[in-house]
Amino acid sequence: MPISTGQLTSAMDDLGLADRPVMVHSSLRSFGDRVDGGADALLDLFLARGCTVLVPTFSESQFGAVPPAAMRPERNAIDYAELPADAPAVQDVPEYTVDSTVVNEGMGILPARLLARPDAERGRHPLNSFAALGPQAHDLIAAQSAADVYGPLRELAGRGGAVLLMGVGLDRMTLLHHAEQASGRRLLVRWACDSGGRVFMVETGSCSEGFPRLEPVLRPLARTARVGESGWAAYPAKEVIDAARDAMCADQTVTRCADDSCLRCRDSIAGGPVGPAPLACPSLERRPRR
Repeated sequence: MPISTGQLTSAMDDLGLADRPVMVHSSLRSFGDRVDGGADALLDLFLARGCTVLVPTFSESQFGAVPPAAMRPERNAIDYAELPADAPAVQDVPEYTVDSTVVNEGMGILPARLLARPDAERGRHPLNSFAALGPQAHDLIAAQSAADVYGPLRELAGRGGAVLLMGVGLDRMTLLHHAEQASGRRLLVRWACDSGGRVFMVETGSCSEGFPRLEPVLRPLARTARVGESGWAAYPAKEVIDAARDAMCADQTVTRCADDSCLRCRDSIAGGPVGPAPLACPSLERRPRR
């Protein structure tokens, strides 16, 4: 039997999500049975409950560029020896625009379907954008720029928003990258191109594989529900940031993943990049969707 709209609505109400902005991380496969109406029906149900849906719409593989030598800070979770000695003056990398519907394949079906909506709003970060749909979408997304990757997450927390994990774990909770920043870590930097092929730097998140180690700290904040075979957990955004930040300040190694050779964990836990890392903010004006 397919998962019904009644089951979905009941879970949303049990978790207290109505009329709130909600950052959604989802796996539709986790439901076991087919969701009646698919991802679009799920989006419609959130909107019907007065929610604004916020999702990650990352696109590093499509818009990432090779950095010139002057834009390679140390302790940045990358082995520069594996890159060309210097980047070409003008790169053949497409320029990101906020009207693009391109996302990394691993983002899942819900972000892709949200971006397909004509009234969706997408942020101005070329590699780690967020997109939103609903009554507070514009205000959430306006907080993001190429130089401020987690602005929408700060806005989410300030508006009493929630994070909903639908069949996925804490390793998918992007909000915890903002907590890393709040704990004093400098974010890792990567590179994109403007319309002239010139490279600029942007901040991005670190490894998230160790985030489940924060579960004992975050468990008291969670409200849970089950829809089919999918376990849902909803967390208040501001309280999660505060609790995770405090846990990292007490022990920066708490987010270390199981891979002892992970450069992202090593360098982020050490405090992040050192040396100059000037962030640029191109206009990323609207263009026809591609």
